[in-house]
Amino acid sequence: MKRLYSQSTQTTYLLGIHTEIPSDTVEMSEALFLSVIGNPAPGKVRAHDERGLPYLVDASDLTPDLVPQERAWRDVELSAVMWLRERHRDQLEIAGPTTLSSDQFDGLLMYMQALRDWPQSADFPDSQYRPVAPLWIAEQTQ
Repeated sequence: MKRLYSQSTQTTYLLGIHTEIPSDTVEMSEALFLSVIGNPAPGKVRAHDERGLPYLVDASDLTPDLVPQERAWRDVELSAVMWLRERHRDQLEIAGPTTLSSDQFDGLLMYMQALRDWPQSADFPDSQYRPVAPLWIAEQTQ
């Protein structure tokens, strides 16, 4: 049976068994599968060659890709404060008293915009330059 490997999913597929196969698959030998995926050496991690086939490298040789980590952090931070924005808008809509002052709401919106702009910053993905939430936000979540 022909074995295929997809770099995008980091998964192997067998022709005749799998019905949905990504378009980036390349043929992979059984020996390569067994050595890299089936029984990798301790302390090794998977990397990919120019064709998209996996090979093993020392884990210490890799530099972590901070971009996805920082985008994930940003997404979590945005999600964590959206409820504040929604609550304030709802309170205004029903003409009720608001929990946030106008200045706090403006600060919240500016913080959310800074989070959205973070990936375009010249300092991205250096975490020491992340947007900083206004201190009062922590009080709202307790």
